[in-house]
Amino acid sequence: MPLVAHNALPSFERLRAEGYRVLSPERAKEQDIRALHIGLLNMMPDAALGATERQFFRLVGSSNPISQFYIHPFTLDEIPRGPAAREHIDRYYEPLADIQAAGLDALIISGANVSRPDLSEEIFWDPLRKVIDWADANVTSTLCSCLATHAVLLARYGIRRQSLPGKCWGVYEHDVVRKDHPLVQDINTRLFVPHSRFNEVTEQQLIDAGLHVLISGQEPGMQLSVSPDGFRTVFLQGHPEYDSISLMKEYKRDVGEFIQGRRPQYPPIPQHYFDRYTKALFDEYKERVNTAMAQSSPIPEFPEKLAVHRLSNTWHDSGEALVGNWIGLVYQVTHRERSLPFMEGVDADDPLGWLAGDVSRLT
Repeated sequence: MPLVAHNALPSFERLRAEGYRVLSPERAKEQDIRALHIGLLNMMPDAALGATERQFFRLVGSSNPISQFYIHPFTLDEIPRGPAAREHIDRYYEPLADIQAAGLDALIISGANVSRPDLSEEIFWDPLRKVIDWADANVTSTLCSCLATHAVLLARYGIRRQSLPGKCWGVYEHDVVRKDHPLVQDINTRLFVPHSRFNEVTEQQLIDAGLHVLISGQEPGMQLSVSPDGFRTVFLQGHPEYDSISLMKEYKRDVGEFIQGRRPQYPPIPQHYFDRYTKALFDEYKERVNTAMAQSSPIPEFPEKLAVHRLSNTWHDSGEALVGNWIGLVYQVTHRERSLPFMEGVDADDPLGWLAGDVSRLT
């Protein structure tokens, strides 16, 4: 069901122009459909702030036909922002205190840029811990993306991410390894997900801590896991929310950093992402850049206009299905009063225990 444009956030108009159903609050009130209020803790840097909004809004807005979705973006004041991003946040985002007072049915936590190997030394660490502690007591379920997964696993279970020998960077194949969990119901048993990270948490680390791994791949490792109760916290190590162009934009950024001397080596091409023609195009561009730099000549233009129409999105449908299953479960166990996490009779330590396929079977 549609998103509800409950404020003037520009992302709502962008999505409406793309063909997504976005209702005004007045139109939404005319429909006899239950509303779900979902928080989006957007910790991404300034340049990615709006794109991250739209990526998660798309997944939520097209994922499930049972509800109207009010998405409440907020961020952490401790994250440094430039003037334009600060104005955007002040105008369109909600204060955390207001969100906590009103309550949420579910919460999504985005990734973030980091500057230190130890996440507990990051500037966002203490405020993020306060948010996840509040969510654990007051929100039905929390969905964590990539860096947020690593941070929450460290805060909740003491699981420290491990450095990879090289960047996990591209679109990777995965398998559903636990088909009996309702989060993966009707999802293709083999699926693709983008990844972009230098670190990982391993399946064995999660299993040793009592968590359940649901989707994994030989190359990228764990993609989807859940907290020991099976539902309260959902962990993604990849990026099913990415747009078709997201990895190319990251690649363009990294190439630009090399050209400007902020990277010692030319960045590798994302794996399993470009077709043969596009890969050859960017291999040729690398040679042209290196030649231009060696000769102190003008740098040629990055050839994204030649590549953008050749990009395929092989992951959105499975991401949409996963988020739809997650929201469907939230809908079935959460209280109609958004300040309360569960309807009467739901056990917070076993929120899916009412299902015929009790997730206790996973242990």
